[in-house]
Amino acid sequence: MSRNAKINSLLLLLVAALAVVPLAFGLGDHKEEPFAGADGEAETAITEIDPDYEPWFSPLYEPPSGEIESALFALQAAIGAGVLAYYFGLRRGRRQGEARARERGAGDADTSDMADAADTGVDVGASADAGDGRD
Repeated sequence: MSRNAKINSLLLLLVAALAVVPLAFGLGDHKEEPFAGADGEAETAITEIDPDYEPWFSPLYEPPSGEIESALFALQAAIGAGVLAYYFGLRRGRRQGEARARERGAGDADTSDMADAADTGVDVGASADAGDGRD
Protein backbone atom coordinates (compact mmCIF):
# COMPACT_ATOMS: atom_id res chain seq x y z
CA MET A 1 0.00 0.00 0.00
CA SER A 2 1.43 3.36 -1.01
CA ARG A 3 1.97 6.22 1.41
CA ASN A 4 -0.91 8.25 -0.10
CA ALA A 5 -3.28 5.29 0.18
CA LYS A 6 -2.36 4.89 3.88
CA ILE A 7 -2.94 8.59 4.55
CA ASN A 8 -6.29 8.55 2.71
CA SER A 9 -7.40 5.45 4.62
CA LEU A 10 -6.43 7.04 7.93
CA LEU A 11 -8.32 10.24 7.08
CA LEU A 12 -11.40 8.26 6.04
CA LEU A 13 -11.26 6.32 9.31
CA LEU A 14 -10.93 9.58 11.26
CA VAL A 15 -13.98 11.09 9.54
CA ALA A 16 -16.01 7.95 10.23
CA ALA A 17 -14.94 8.06 13.90
CA LEU A 18 -16.02 11.71 14.15
CA ALA A 19 -19.46 10.73 12.90
CA VAL A 20 -19.89 7.54 14.95
CA VAL A 21 -18.29 8.38 18.34
CA PRO A 22 -20.90 10.97 19.46
CA LEU A 23 -23.70 8.56 18.58
CA ALA A 24 -22.03 5.51 20.16
CA PHE A 25 -21.23 7.22 23.47
CA GLY A 26 -24.55 9.05 23.69
CA LEU A 27 -22.98 12.48 23.81
CA GLY A 28 -25.69 15.08 24.06
CA ASP A 29 -28.33 12.73 25.57
CA HIS A 30 -28.81 15.09 28.51
CA LYS A 31 -29.99 17.87 26.18
CA GLU A 32 -33.46 18.46 24.82
CA GLU A 33 -32.07 18.72 21.27
CA PRO A 34 -28.77 16.81 21.37
CA PHE A 35 -27.39 17.91 18.02
CA ALA A 36 -28.72 21.46 17.75
CA GLY A 37 -26.44 24.02 16.13
CA ALA A 38 -24.26 26.59 17.83
CA ASP A 39 -26.81 29.33 17.10
CA GLY A 40 -29.39 27.65 19.30
CA GLU A 41 -26.85 27.08 22.07
CA ALA A 42 -25.81 30.74 21.98
CA GLU A 43 -29.41 31.92 22.07
CA THR A 44 -30.10 29.76 25.12
CA ALA A 45 -26.99 31.04 26.93
CA ILE A 46 -27.81 34.68 26.20
CA THR A 47 -31.42 34.24 27.36
CA GLU A 48 -30.19 32.72 30.65
CA ILE A 49 -27.79 35.63 31.23
CA ASP A 50 -30.12 38.46 30.14
CA PRO A 51 -33.79 37.50 29.70
CA ASP A 52 -34.67 40.98 28.33
CA TYR A 53 -32.10 40.83 25.51
CA GLU A 54 -33.37 41.99 22.12
CA PRO A 55 -31.47 40.76 19.04
CA TRP A 56 -30.10 43.47 16.76
CA PHE A 57 -31.07 41.66 13.57
CA SER A 58 -33.66 39.14 12.48
CA PRO A 59 -33.20 36.46 9.82
CA LEU A 60 -34.18 37.27 6.24
CA TYR A 61 -35.96 33.93 5.93
CA GLU A 62 -37.17 31.74 8.77
CA PRO A 63 -37.89 28.17 7.55
CA PRO A 64 -41.19 26.74 8.79
CA SER A 65 -39.53 23.66 10.35
CA GLY A 66 -36.19 22.32 11.49
CA GLU A 67 -36.21 19.70 8.74
CA ILE A 68 -36.39 22.35 6.02
CA GLU A 69 -33.65 24.32 7.75
CA SER A 70 -31.46 21.20 7.83
CA ALA A 71 -32.18 20.47 4.16
CA LEU A 72 -31.23 24.03 3.18
CA PHE A 73 -28.03 23.75 5.21
CA ALA A 74 -27.18 20.43 3.52
CA LEU A 75 -27.87 21.98 0.11
CA GLN A 76 -25.58 24.89 0.95
CA ALA A 77 -22.84 22.47 2.02
CA ALA A 78 -23.26 20.40 -1.15
CA ILE A 79 -23.02 23.47 -3.38
CA GLY A 80 -19.90 24.62 -1.53
CA ALA A 81 -18.31 21.18 -1.84
CA GLY A 82 -19.13 21.13 -5.55
CA VAL A 83 -17.53 24.53 -6.11
CA LEU A 84 -14.39 23.47 -4.24
CA ALA A 85 -14.19 20.15 -6.10
CA TYR A 86 -14.60 21.95 -9.43
CA TYR A 87 -11.86 24.44 -8.55
CA PHE A 88 -9.35 21.80 -7.43
CA GLY A 89 -10.18 19.58 -10.41
CA LEU A 90 -9.70 22.51 -12.77
CA ARG A 91 -6.32 23.33 -11.23
CA ARG A 92 -5.18 19.72 -11.48
CA GLY A 93 -6.37 19.46 -15.08
CA ARG A 94 -4.53 22.63 -16.03
CA ARG A 95 -1.32 21.36 -14.41
CA GLN A 96 -1.63 18.05 -16.27
CA GLY A 97 -2.34 19.88 -19.53
CA GLU A 98 0.71 22.10 -19.08
CA ALA A 99 2.88 19.04 -18.35
CA ARG A 100 1.60 17.32 -21.50
CA ALA A 101 2.20 20.46 -23.54
CA ARG A 102 5.77 20.66 -22.24
CA GLU A 103 6.33 17.00 -23.13
CA ARG A 104 4.91 17.58 -26.61
CA GLY A 105 6.93 20.77 -26.95
CA ALA A 106 10.16 18.90 -26.23
CA GLY A 107 9.22 16.21 -28.73
CA ASP A 108 8.06 18.77 -31.30
CA ALA A 109 11.36 20.67 -31.05
CA ASP A 110 13.25 17.59 -32.25
CA THR A 111 10.83 16.95 -35.10
CA SER A 112 10.73 20.63 -36.08
CA ASP A 113 14.55 20.69 -36.41
CA MET A 114 14.34 17.72 -38.75
CA ALA A 115 11.50 19.32 -40.70
CA ASP A 116 13.48 22.56 -41.07
CA ALA A 117 16.51 20.62 -42.25
CA ALA A 118 14.38 18.70 -44.75
CA ASP A 119 12.98 21.97 -46.11
CA THR A 120 16.48 23.35 -46.69
CA GLY A 121 17.81 20.08 -48.05
CA VAL A 122 20.42 19.69 -45.32
CA ASP A 123 21.17 16.27 -43.88
CA VAL A 124 20.44 16.47 -40.14
CA GLY A 125 23.11 13.92 -39.29
CA ALA A 126 25.72 15.74 -41.34
CA SER A 127 24.89 19.15 -39.89
CA ALA A 128 25.16 17.79 -36.35
CA ASP A 129 28.61 16.40 -37.14
CA ALA A 130 29.71 19.57 -38.90
CA GLY A 131 31.17 20.94 -35.70
CA ASP A 132 29.24 23.69 -34.01
CA GLY A 133 31.90 24.32 -31.35
CA ARG A 134 30.06 22.54 -28.52
CA ASP A 135 32.59 19.73 -27.98
